[in-house]
Amino acid sequence: MRYNPKKHRLPECKAYGILPVNKPATWTSFDVVNFVRARFNVPKVGHCGTLDPAATGLLLLVLGKFTSLSGKLSGVDKQYTGTLTLGVETDSGDLDGQVINRSADLPGEEEIRTVFSSFRGKSMQLPPMYSAVKVGGKKLYELARQGVEIEREAREIEISRLDITRIAMPDVDFIVDCSKGTYIRTLCSDIGKKLNCGGVLSALHRTRCGNFTIEDSVTLNELKEMDQEQFTSMMAARLVKLSEGLSL
Repeated sequence: MRYNPKKHRLPECKAYGILPVNKPATWTSFDVVNFVRARFNVPKVGHCGTLDPAATGLLLLVLGKFTSLSGKLSGVDKQYTGTLTLGVETDSGDLDGQVINRSADLPGEEEIRTVFSSFRGKSMQLPPMYSAVKVGGKKLYELARQGVEIEREAREIEISRLDITRIAMPDVDFIVDCSKGTYIRTLCSDIGKKLNCGGVLSALHRTRCGNFTIEDSVTLNELKEMDQEQFTSMMAARLVKLSEGLSL
């Protein structure tokens, strides 16, 4: 799919399109959406692929008529860098959850690398209870907050790359390329279970969504310093690059 400037002719006063944002920690994905909508008076703003509040990195926003691309852009493969902390297990799979198990018996480096390599390729992954997946019209995290756990169906995912970049026990830094619907929290939890010591995701940074990379993004501080005219000019300039970014 390629951007057609004749098909998507935009009013000069409003430059809509796709805006890659570098989301900081503590902000939710909807916080970023609401900020852009309110600050620059954009009626329609959506995002493509939720990032947890503690996670940072690339969040794609779609503005105006480009919100119709949200489903397409949410389905692209993604890349993350992250940190797995071994020896601890929580009910959410990350540091925001309640600790349910600890272990001082940590594996050696060779075993860690072997287990990591076993998660490459296609597999079935069970969505975590603390997720936005809907079952019976309710989001799983809403049920989890009520102390309710229900059966979930495993989904096929594909991890095309999973490389360790540093081991400094109990932390293991990694980079992963994965398909739509892959939960990195669950990946870390599953690795920890296979290593018989437990593990949690302690840091996550998204670096790529399809053909869009973190280098394409703008920070919230940069957006805060823009006035309406500067924002409109920036979005108009970004439209020129959309044909490359939308070659999904």
